[in-house]
Amino acid sequence: MGVIQRFIERNKAFAAKFRHGDKAMPPAQHLAVLTCMDARIHPEAALGLDIGDAHMIRNAGGRASDDAIRSLVISTTLLGTQEFAVIHHTDCGMLTFTNDDLHKKLADERGVDASAVDFLPFPDLEQSVRDDVATIESSPLLPDGIDVTGWVYDVKTGKISPVT
Repeated sequence: MGVIQRFIERNKAFAAKFRHGDKAMPPAQHLAVLTCMDARIHPEAALGLDIGDAHMIRNAGGRASDDAIRSLVISTTLLGTQEFAVIHHTDCGMLTFTNDDLHKKLADERGVDASAVDFLPFPDLEQSVRDDVATIESSPLLPDGIDVTGWVYDVKTGKISPVT
């Protein structure tokens, strides 16, 4: 059985027990979390959140990219979010390459010029959290005074630590 077939079967079991269809669209805890797409992170479980509690915005590195800002704008402006948490993590793949590395790899392997693309890699984990918090706080699209905190999730222990 392939991966897709297995998740279809698991979804049938999930849907048979699903009892959350009455949840409201706005997140119950007025929280949006921006975190990495890394498969080792299950942010809802790590933060004790249930279905309907918070918006989860995930991308490579958990970066405050234009698309992440777009999602945060919708979350706060239309759905009442009042707090944002930026969570990066240890052993992140974004620490392992530079834009030049990936631009060259794409040119060599696929024959494409991606030199205009910033993949938002970073050399310093805690500084990347600070940078993303600052990007969110300085966005003119987001309301002044929204609480934005930064965190590092440890993939070995499951613990989060604040970044100041």
